[in-house]
Amino acid sequence: MKFNIEIDCTPDEARQFLGLPNVGPLQERLLADLERKMREAVESGDPQQLLMQWLPMGARGIEQWQSMWTQMAKTAAGLQQAAREKNENKG
Repeated sequence: MKFNIEIDCTPDEARQFLGLPNVGPLQERLLADLERKMREAVESGDPQQLLMQWLPMGARGIEQWQSMWTQMAKTAAGLQQAAREKNENKG
């Protein structure tokens, strides 16, 4: 047996019906704060500060990202070297 129920309501009505909190005012305050911080970073002319505002990871995250790729390249080079040595030992 299958039942289909259609409810015609606005997103706000659905939120209220389900008892979910209204996070609209909080979101507006957070966005305003983010905009203020970004404006300050742009006006300061400091590129590092600007990147830290734009990128959620910040400068440390960028360093970790670079480190991950460097490690992957080293691992790939090591695997290639091991494969070459294995092929040389076969022949």
